[in-house]
Amino acid sequence: QVRLEESGGGWVQPGGSLRLSCAPSGRTLSRSSVMAWFRQAPGKEREFVAAVRGSDGNSPVANSVKGRFTISRDRAKTTVFLQMNSLSPQDTAVYFCAFRDRSSLPIVSAMPDPRTYDYWGQGTQVTVSS
Repeated sequence: QVRLEESGGGWVQPGGSLRLSCAPSGRTLSRSSVMAWFRQAPGKEREFVAAVRGSDGNSPVANSVKGRFTISRDRAKTTVFLQMNSLSPQDTAVYFCAFRDRSSLPIVSAMPDPRTYDYWGQGTQVTVSS
């Protein structure tokens, strides 16, 4: 069983920045693995934010955060980061890390689909308000 260790959530004023981190316990981001961030606001469905694929670093980002959020991984490929800039109250949500590590590599178009992922973190709250 893989446990995802999330950190970095909190409260920030509009226009501010936060960086979320996620590390799968005892795993690295292998060539066939994918890690993603989703978020869920109160009363809304869980939505895709960004993902990164181990094989080539391909990293699709949701249109709602494009230009403001960046997903990246460290050189050791043990941790994935979500840098969030120019935050607005609409970004307030619980942010979930998701991980998949199978022998088959998902196509890029499948990366925003939550069904692609096998493991989920507990979620970290991000609140943007003045």
